[in-house]
Amino acid sequence: MLSKKTKYGLKALTFISRNESDMPVRVGEIASSENIPQKFLETILLTLRKAGILGSKKGKHGGYYLRSHPSEVKMTDVMRVLEGPIAMVPCVSLNYYEKCDDCPDEHQCSVHKLMIEVRDSTLNVFRNTTLEDLALKDS
Repeated sequence: MLSKKTKYGLKALTFISRNESDMPVRVGEIASSENIPQKFLETILLTLRKAGILGSKKGKHGGYYLRSHPSEVKMTDVMRVLEGPIAMVPCVSLNYYEKCDDCPDEHQCSVHKLMIEVRDSTLNVFRNTTLEDLALKDS
């Protein structure tokens, strides 16, 4: 299940990507518009800034902005930053692989085979979806 952190992060990124001015977007504006608790949103946006997806500016006209065009922000990057590994089990993860303790031979494991298919399907969707796509679907 998608965490609230990721759900709110996606909503915030979509809101920021629709910003038509050159000014950064204030946290309070995003929080009130998207019905996200402001303190929680601040930590999410900080995580996205540290990952290089967002930039921020302090001061009276401060806030957050995208560091790349929305068409360049792939969902694989966002999901890995906010949610962690995309694979449902560690033995099929491309970036966070770990052997399962309870499995003597993952090549004979039916769960392993199924989860590779799930991972590949999920990756296909995330790799082929950008922030721009989300912003267009919602508008």
